[in-house]
Amino acid sequence: MDFNQLIQALQLTHNQLLQNSVKAVNVNLSLRNWIFGLYIVEFEQNGDDRAQYGIQLLQNLAKSLSLKGLTAPELSRCRQFYGVYPKILGLITQKSFDSNLKLYLSGFDNRTILGLPTQELNDVDFEYHSKIIQSISYTHFVELIKIEDKIKRRFFEMLILKTQPSVKELKRQIHSLTFERLGLSGNKELGLEQLQNKITPVENKDLIKSHYIFDFLGFKNNSVVEESDLEQALLDYLQYFIIELGHGFCFEARQKRILVDDEYYFIDLVFYHRILKCHVLIELKTEQAKHEHIGQLKFYLEYYKRNMLEVSDNPPVGILLVTDKKKTMVEYAIADSDKEIFVSKYRLQLPDKAELEKFINDEINKTC
Repeated sequence: MDFNQLIQALQLTHNQLLQNSVKAVNVNLSLRNWIFGLYIVEFEQNGDDRAQYGIQLLQNLAKSLSLKGLTAPELSRCRQFYGVYPKILGLITQKSFDSNLKLYLSGFDNRTILGLPTQELNDVDFEYHSKIIQSISYTHFVELIKIEDKIKRRFFEMLILKTQPSVKELKRQIHSLTFERLGLSGNKELGLEQLQNKITPVENKDLIKSHYIFDFLGFKNNSVVEESDLEQALLDYLQYFIIELGHGFCFEARQKRILVDDEYYFIDLVFYHRILKCHVLIELKTEQAKHEHIGQLKFYLEYYKRNMLEVSDNPPVGILLVTDKKKTMVEYAIADSDKEIFVSKYRLQLPDKAELEKFINDEINKTC
């Protein structure tokens, strides 16, 4: 072995074991969420005190568990995951499960869960479900369980197994009616081959960015959302700049994740203003203003009004920062309010537009 061969051997070893570790995390994450779904359904159907919790069961569970990322909507997703893939039970309860997947599930013997009868899968089903649980990440499963048509869902399972697309690419294929268009194709084999050639497989580093993995492992996920270098740098400085203003801003979250209709959205920065008694949401875009930017910010404001507003809070305020090398625009989206005192406080306490504009321009010049 010469030096170059040594380098190659070390690199190959690293890549293979990294791939194995990412797969192991994804498999265990999927199994955990599936088992959570099974437990929840079993309790809803047969729990001794299920009537005591009723429709508030998931909210109470989320509050009592205090597990990162497992909100009531996420627990509902776990329940849906179990409902869409009930045959995974056969993987866990068959004796050959441990030897096939090399996994150990603490708290379960290899024959029963919750005293339920074991489920035996035929060889074809066992092999197929073993393959999808090992090869499909939970982030991909989240998109698959939204598909009601079983044949369509199986098609995209097959597509993932063959091409390992990113979640973004998978969503694009689903929403661009790939399944339907391929069904209308006169030469389905050729159409599938051409489709496969167009899809770039996801890389390990992209899988690791999944917020599900960050939550599962208990890590901070500030870097989960992909951003341009410029936008990332501006947000880094903006967070400290706002706090340094000293106008009562209390930092609350960065890339605040909210779940609406099975889709995650990320708010760049969230502060609570102790004088105004309201949340301040900040969105930064490294381009000129577009109507969808304003619509997105208003959507976030409405979400906060409906879901985060406490009795003593004033309506949330949004600050939109839109910038490119040619133009910098700073706009506030003022929440509807008939309280003149609040509006006056708003004008007094929020950052001066000219000050924000100067800050953005200065940081662009530093970064570029």
